[in-house]
Amino acid sequence: MKAPPAPQRLTARLLRGVPLPAPGGGKEQRGRVLAIGGSGTVPGALLLAGVAALRAGAGKLQLATVQAVAQGLALAVPEALVLGLPADAQGEIVRGTAALDHALQGADAVLIGSGMRPAPATTSLVQRAIRHARCTLVIDAGALVPELRARPGAPFVLTPHVGEMAELSGMEKARVQREPHELALAFARRTRSVLVLKGETTFVAAPDGRLWIHPGGCHGLGTSGSGDVLAGLIAGLAARCADALQAALWGVFAHAQAGRLLEGSVGSLGFLAREIADGVPGILDRIRG
Repeated sequence: MKAPPAPQRLTARLLRGVPLPAPGGGKEQRGRVLAIGGSGTVPGALLLAGVAALRAGAGKLQLATVQAVAQGLALAVPEALVLGLPADAQGEIVRGTAALDHALQGADAVLIGSGMRPAPATTSLVQRAIRHARCTLVIDAGALVPELRARPGAPFVLTPHVGEMAELSGMEKARVQREPHELALAFARRTRSVLVLKGETTFVAAPDGRLWIHPGGCHGLGTSGSGDVLAGLIAGLAARCADALQAALWGVFAHAQAGRLLEGSVGSLGFLAREIADGVPGILDRIRG
């Protein structure tokens, strides 16, 4: 039996071997991101993710959230087209619409889950996105459900933290912490997806058995909303390059580097998730050289 390839350390040099498309061209060439999520109580998660997608270089942005906060979100992110969706009494998205289906079919990358809670309605919305989207799906937060399985050759990007990984795998959190790379690889194979297991050390596993390790995170990135920013960066990069694995690798590295920049300018703790994406355009330029 052939041994699995050795894990690789995720570095800027490695990323230069899988370069992003050149930054030239108009917004149509850089792709359209559709981000679905938010709720009446957590509308800002989708804002963080959407702005991050634009900071990663995506050309166009659409946001789909509960109708009650859609107008406010449109004012907060004037660069985006915003769709309002039906909500329940708790302010959670309950179903999609024909307009959402149309947006899914026209997107170059779809992010779903930021600011959403796990619920039957969320699972139904994820399945609707899988049916209608013809692009990379980045699945995060409340949209991470155990039943996920991508079509062969069209991997999702799944972005759980350790607690979510424990829920997805049915393992205790302590075991995930002991065996992160083994579980990441097993789950990537099972779901036919790129698995980003987030933490101070982040593991990126591909469905073909390859594994990358990034130990360069910082404590300050462990803050509310940081994961939404990472998911948005990956979606924005996926819209540009149309490759789930490449987007995940570049997104993880850029997110960590942005945290390190903020450590230098703000401090090791106390910077805000809304500040993370601002440094990403310059980081991407420096990696590209």
